Amino acid sequence: LGPRAAGMIRCQTLFLSLDPYIRSVIAGNHLGHGIDTGDVVPGEVVARIIESDDQKWPVGMLVRCHSGWQQFCDQPAEGLSQIPQALSRPSLTLSILGMPGLTAWAGMVSIANVHEGDVVVIPAAVGGVGAMAAQLARRAGATTIAITSGADKRRIALETLGYDHCIDRVDQDLAEALAAVAPHGVSVYFDLVGDPTLTTVAQQLAIGGRVVLCGLIKDYNGNHKTMGPHPGLWITKRATVSGLVVYDYEPQRAAFEQEFIPLAEAGDLVANEEIHEGLASAPEAFCRLMRGDNTGKVVVHVDS
Repeated sequence: LGPRAAGMIRCQTLFLSLDPYIRSVIAGNHLGHGIDTGDVVPGEVVARIIESDDQKWPVGMLVRCHSGWQQFCDQPAEGLSQIPQALSRPSLTLSILGMPGLTAWAGMVSIANVHEGDVVVIPAAVGGVGAMAAQLARRAGATTIAITSGADKRRIALETLGYDHCIDRVDQDLAEALAAVAPHGVSVYFDLVGDPTLTTVAQQLAIGGRVVLCGLIKDYNGNHKTMGPHPGLWITKRATVSGLVVYDYEPQRAAFEQEFIPLAEAGDLVANEEIHEGLASAPEAFCRLMRGDNTGKVVVHVDS
């Protein structure tokens, strides 16, 4: 390691979050930024401060920051957030209590205002965002429908995360299966994947249905481009369609943590994490995520 610049705080990475949006960063298509050849792949991390001249940020403190696929990083104080001391599992600030959890809260609570009697459909159902979204919807009294694939993920959706129904997007016809479990239509669709799922579910919306557009996993790999349903469908369904960018909700993160950390500590929230050991595991873990083979929120345990 080289010398630390004045005013910078040196951190050692403990946990690294792997998220689908990084694929669009690598491709240069992300709304925030891209990276050049030779740059460190970015990512949110939990880290321990190992060098600091700032009394507010002492050595040994656990923090969350935007760093990347690396063991150490130097950060300005304003780039750090302290890990809440009430949290016994720091990795949760990268999953249900981190950006994925905040995304789910923004979509389910702030935008869609899910309530009792709603029928909520969630694709990528056992990932970081989907897992938290389902739990929030169930706490609100809604019926939850998972869209996933494979026996392991179906089991996790139903037995671990408590979805009311689960549709296998590979083994079942999505339109037929949706009609069977939601005969009166879908109230809320939290889209994380894009087409063809988006268009199929939109056709099953109830009158006045709400659609939250949050991710385009199908578009992150290759040349696939989501076009979505014809605008006439939104008109016919009297639908409300909203875009969600989680960065807009950062000012509400503290309130989110205050509400949900006690629930996580009490065991009332399930953190469905898929943890990989060692930084060297990150490339294959990321490829696994982008293939849709992961069975939970993907986190790399870099160091103890």
